[in-house]
Amino acid sequence: MPRALAIPFVVYTLALGLASPGGAQAVDGEARAEIAALRDGDMRKLTIHEEPVAAPDTPFIGADGAETTLAASNGKVRLVNFWATWCAPCREEMPSLAALREAMAGEDFELLLIATGRNDPAAIKRFFGEIGLEGEATALDPQSRLARAAGAPGLPVTLILNREGFEIARLMGEADWNGESAQAIIAALAE
Repeated sequence: MPRALAIPFVVYTLALGLASPGGAQAVDGEARAEIAALRDGDMRKLTIHEEPVAAPDTPFIGADGAETTLAASNGKVRLVNFWATWCAPCREEMPSLAALREAMAGEDFELLLIATGRNDPAAIKRFFGEIGLEGEATALDPQSRLARAAGAPGLPVTLILNREGFEIARLMGEADWNGESAQAIIAALAE
């Protein structure tokens, strides 16, 4: 990790350990152990927080074009993926995210893709076309304000939010989100 990113990452990680937003539904010890046991392959990189972390209130542009925030709970478990058109690992990861949505979408789960930084709409359309995901919808974080507020030191970064809109887990870097382990983890969290 570049030195310039190491210090903010360490500070953010320490802040995660100290955060305790009272009243938020936590992943209790038994559930944490169950989810930890489900981690296999790329999912071993998934960090499950001891206590839920308040999602930033930083606004971004939703896939529908309306301004929203991560903290605005929609009652679903949400997998929030920060990505960019210029990010090679994002290109590798995106098809597995789309496949996860196909496999898991419903009343209890939602995938939220957020293109962060400078991502021209034409480049986004071309990106999805090149990887066979024509028509894929994405939210926008054009100045990377949300990504910075969420402590995303690089791309891709994926957060898992509980039904109340609090971050309960995160994975830094790319992962295969369409594997059995990822689906089992999402299913356990969405129970």
